[in-house]
Amino acid sequence: MNAAGKHVLLAGGTSTAGLATTRALVAAGARVTATGRSMPRLAPLVDAGAVAVVADATSLREMSELAAELTDVDAVIPLVGGWRGGGGLAGQSDDDLHALMPAFEAVRATSRAFDHVLRASDAGRFAIVSSTAVGRPLAGGANYAAVKAASEAWARAVAQGFAKAAREAEEPLRAASVIWRVKALDPDVLAAATLALWDADASELNDRVVTL
Repeated sequence: MNAAGKHVLLAGGTSTAGLATTRALVAAGARVTATGRSMPRLAPLVDAGAVAVVADATSLREMSELAAELTDVDAVIPLVGGWRGGGGLAGQSDDDLHALMPAFEAVRATSRAFDHVLRASDAGRFAIVSSTAVGRPLAGGANYAAVKAASEAWARAVAQGFAKAAREAEEPLRAASVIWRVKALDPDVLAAATLALWDADASELNDRVVTL
């Protein structure tokens, strides 16, 4: 099994990493739908072969509306990110925490909206980008590490949901939730990891934490 023919949603995919992943997926024969908050920011992804949709990846309503239209999605990857930190614990401001929260909100909204779609796929995949900071949080990055840890917990809950649904239906597990931990996000490494989502069966991938 490989990425050819798969339909991948890059939610909040207007970053350099989103563009690199789009190019790799299209070159591999996959279809890409990318969301962002404005069409000008999505234009480079359209040029790379993606279908662009103006939608907020942190909004459950907008993601649910999109899921109602895209009933054949095989993978969902929320790429809303960002970093703020420094100043030790005293420097972990509420403003910084609030600025980081959209990354977690996107994980929640996309997984909830597309849960049934991914479980219906022959090889559904949900993958998030986390950080090695979760394994060794520092005082100056406590806000960031906490948000990433929450995202990981949510992605693991998605994995348990996939396994439970398959078990109750007495069917093989076909959907997997994966956590990618990075120290610094390399767009090309992320693109390669996305292509590799179908290199193993869901039973081998589900609830895995992979350091890139």
